[in-house]
Amino acid sequence: MNEFGVKADNANLKESIGIDHTGDIYWNLSPAELVEETIINGLGQLTNTGALAIETGEFTGRSPQDRFIVCDEKTENTVWWGNINKKFDADKFDALFNRMKAYMNGRDLYVRDAYACAHDDYRLNLRVVAEMPWSNMFAYNMFLRPTEEEIKSFVPEWHVVAIPGFMADPAVDGTRQHNFAVINFTEKMIIIGGTGYTGEIKKGIFSVLNYILPHEKNVLSMHCSANVGNDGDTAVFFGLSGTGKTTLSSDPNRKLIGDDEHGWAGNTVFNFEGGCYAKTIDLSAEKEPQIYDSIKFGAILENIGFQADGVTPDYTDSSITENTRVSYPIHHIDNIMVPSRGENIKNIFFLTADAFGVLPPISKLTSGQAMYHFISGYTAKVAGTEAGITEPQTAFSSCFGAPFLPLHPTKYAEMLGKKMKEHNVNIWLINTGWSGGEYGTGARISLKYTRAMITAALEGQLENVGYTTHEIFGLQMPNSCPNVPEEILNPKNTWADKNAYDAKANQLAEEFVNNFKQFEEHANEEIMEAAPKVMQ
Repeated sequence: MNEFGVKADNANLKESIGIDHTGDIYWNLSPAELVEETIINGLGQLTNTGALAIETGEFTGRSPQDRFIVCDEKTENTVWWGNINKKFDADKFDALFNRMKAYMNGRDLYVRDAYACAHDDYRLNLRVVAEMPWSNMFAYNMFLRPTEEEIKSFVPEWHVVAIPGFMADPAVDGTRQHNFAVINFTEKMIIIGGTGYTGEIKKGIFSVLNYILPHEKNVLSMHCSANVGNDGDTAVFFGLSGTGKTTLSSDPNRKLIGDDEHGWAGNTVFNFEGGCYAKTIDLSAEKEPQIYDSIKFGAILENIGFQADGVTPDYTDSSITENTRVSYPIHHIDNIMVPSRGENIKNIFFLTADAFGVLPPISKLTSGQAMYHFISGYTAKVAGTEAGITEPQTAFSSCFGAPFLPLHPTKYAEMLGKKMKEHNVNIWLINTGWSGGEYGTGARISLKYTRAMITAALEGQLENVGYTTHEIFGLQMPNSCPNVPEEILNPKNTWADKNAYDAKANQLAEEFVNNFKQFEEHANEEIMEAAPKVMQ
């Protein structure tokens, strides 16, 4: 080994992925060594915070249309095939990987041994083989880190091979275009090429766990954040981008388990990851102090702009992408659970930013409603969030993470409903969106009130307050809540024109029903009875 840890004997990689490599292989470098490698090779720079800034190249986000799963005897009748999970031929996978190995031979490679799942019963050992040193550092940040002693006898179960410089030929390789991410459950391997976006590595393993844990281990996998209170109660937060998942789960009075991916086994919630991958667009110390303070040496900033001095990040700069990101190991946060597990799940929150001003700011769900809204995964996009959006639009993403679900959404929903009943868990629907009218007319619900409602739910203060049933959605709305004005708890009361509210609520209900038609064939009676009732 030299000062950077080059391993002269490449036999381990040949045994792992079948490549007889003639170049240098850098094994399990420290973050400091990977930062140095990145800078020496002209692939990034240090910012004034100490964080490493890199650019991921052509792709600054995931490419869902270029993600495939090998269809073979293992997956043919278990994977939910369609627009999300696209079939890839096993022979094509082998041929594509052989071409990747030919490209890799003789080039420097960076190998990282890591694992997913902070629960010994479900630990998944990973070996990440990367072309870029910062991809290897991302794997260090985002996955769980074995001890030095564990590394000595480490045996990987899954491999991730991330080679941005290798471009596929669609005519030869069977891909859609030159970039790709292909999951092979039989070979236990993910191959990624033509894209440097690091999120493909993270979400590739999340997709793997979303198959293995529910299908083979009877563990519910979840796209959520989770924290633990002083009394040891665990809370889970689901929500799509813009709904406040990171903000609302970051609570100084509760310890963070993790911010994005978890499993639920028995009455234990455990983190899949060892780090956080947060958006940084418009980041400030006032809005997101936990994220802001974590951007220091060891963190990786992706695709950000700089202020005039060339070293100070400009988080308002979206010239490269709106999807600017930072990855950092979870220990950059002070208030965390160690290890990343929580017991005694008491409350689950579904967060939605309803731009139509229809849904209550807080409502309690029955198990049927919980499964229905889980499968629906609703939020709304508002004007300006994407090109071409001039008025509010519905957005549905099954289980609040449809792009990462290899199994049918009803599988995850039925597991959630069963666990909800088994452990007597409260599930709440929280609207962090608009009140008093839709976007452009009404106003965004105050974060102060949303925090007060969540605190009241966590502290059991909504158990004996009386509830009113929403006429169309059937949701149970509390009649009072500490530190929240009663008049906002029923959204219809906040609209000047009650008939206009009814019309808008009916419109949103129709959107829910139409979206759910694709799931009806696999949904049980309890789920179907929870659908909103469209008024004729």
